[in-house]
Amino acid sequence: MKHLKLSTIFVMLTAGVLLGIQIQKVMSSDNLRENIKKFNDVLNFTNKYYVDKVDTDQLVEAAINGMLDELDPHTVYIPPKRQKSSEEEFRGDFDGIGIEFQIVNDTITVVSPISGGPSEKLGIMGGDRIVKIEKKSAIGFSNDEVRKHLRGEKGTIVNITVYRPSVQKEYPFAIERDIIPIFSVDSYLMFNDEVGYISVSRFAEKTSHELITALNSLRNKGLKKLVLDLRNNPGGLLSQAYSIADMFIDGDKLIVYTEGRRSEFNEKLLASKTYPYEKIPLIVLVNRGSASASEIVAGAVQDWDRGLIVGETTFGKGLVQRPFILSDNSAVRITIAKYFTPSGRIIQRDYENKKDYYVSVHNRDEEKKDSTKNNAVNDSSKVVYKTNAGREVFGGGGINPDYDVKQAKISEYSGNLRRNNVYYPFIRSYLDENSIDIRAKYNDDIKKFDREFLITEELIAKFVKFAESKDVDFVKEDFDKDKDYIKAMLKAYIARDYWKNEGWYTILLNEDNVFKKSIELFNEAEKIAGFEKVKVGE
Repeated sequence: MKHLKLSTIFVMLTAGVLLGIQIQKVMSSDNLRENIKKFNDVLNFTNKYYVDKVDTDQLVEAAINGMLDELDPHTVYIPPKRQKSSEEEFRGDFDGIGIEFQIVNDTITVVSPISGGPSEKLGIMGGDRIVKIEKKSAIGFSNDEVRKHLRGEKGTIVNITVYRPSVQKEYPFAIERDIIPIFSVDSYLMFNDEVGYISVSRFAEKTSHELITALNSLRNKGLKKLVLDLRNNPGGLLSQAYSIADMFIDGDKLIVYTEGRRSEFNEKLLASKTYPYEKIPLIVLVNRGSASASEIVAGAVQDWDRGLIVGETTFGKGLVQRPFILSDNSAVRITIAKYFTPSGRIIQRDYENKKDYYVSVHNRDEEKKDSTKNNAVNDSSKVVYKTNAGREVFGGGGINPDYDVKQAKISEYSGNLRRNNVYYPFIRSYLDENSIDIRAKYNDDIKKFDREFLITEELIAKFVKFAESKDVDFVKEDFDKDKDYIKAMLKAYIARDYWKNEGWYTILLNEDNVFKKSIELFNEAEKIAGFEKVKVGE
């Protein structure tokens, strides 16, 4: 059956930001009215007789969270303010002026104007400091205050004053707010003449459209092989996971199916469209932060032997949620079904100990296996399934990669550099003095910058001294171990200022051991898919 019910059901899968709220078991339908009356009586008695004044809104929210506490970790209550933010994330846009920013030394610093947004169109640049909003000082603003003053309804005007350090001048801007896209395709680029790379951060309403745009662009640049990076992608919309898997899986093959207590939530989603990317050698990168919709894509690719999965075992979320909007614009996301990969695998891991559910995924001991190839899963509790070609895969705890490659660990010193936000303020200061010269030398040529620009010993010595001023004590052993990584981070921050995410990923992929291993595996990816050296579009 090749039809979708998704048009009548807004189904969401997510395992990231909003999944930390815990819930209690809902009452049975047999005595629902009696229990509602009981709850109402308790609330009324408390409100009327409790020794101190009570906040009934707070009590009701606490009761909702408690009421559902016996259910799975992904059935959650979302307060009104968080629900609005969640809707923006899934919709993929918001109204505002279109900048990424950081507060540096109490000053709003533009990290980057968002492509196509009103700020970019007016010439606002990375490194600009917003010092006034509506002629009043904006120094000392918090992140929330910045959003409050700069976001607003499309078509409204906000006046800001920008200080540009490279020319040491202030400029006034009257910015008309517009709809600002929240891109879910973080970056796409050609790593070399044949290999393309695409990073997808979540599955929102426009993700499949963004991905097609990225694929078509890379195809025009000579794309022959693709690395699809779903690491740390917490999921999103089931419809988008299905659409994206369909881009790479041919015929009318099953991509995913769902089963719930109510029959209307039972679905079979089959590949239905033909794309020129169904024969391109494919590798999908995953890790412990890859969840739900990411696991649907990875599971379909693996079960049909369409490509290789490389990285770490994924999060393990195999449940489908539907949002129900409440009268005050809050919402509950209730699990309505389980999803299964084409081979019949359920991906959801055990959640009996809900207290440690989100922590355990980062502390779990991976099964002992070869350092690269996933050829030994020593866990008798795991159910064995077969891919289309007869390869063994496992259910009940995420997607096990075909090649297990852990991300290289950084030292505590390097971790402190990131946690204390040392990189960006240092590079921002460096670019205030050198940005014009760098732009003149490299213009728009990211490849030339990648080849020729070097982080000098003098610059890195200044960075270490700057880090110490930010209370990050120098640890020589850690520094020596991570020196190449630290230099790559500094260079990536510079590149991002000129080429945004393309610059960032172009530099850091050179130091990414998981990515570097993946591009060695294309011969095997072609072999298991049943084709070799097939041209895109054939």
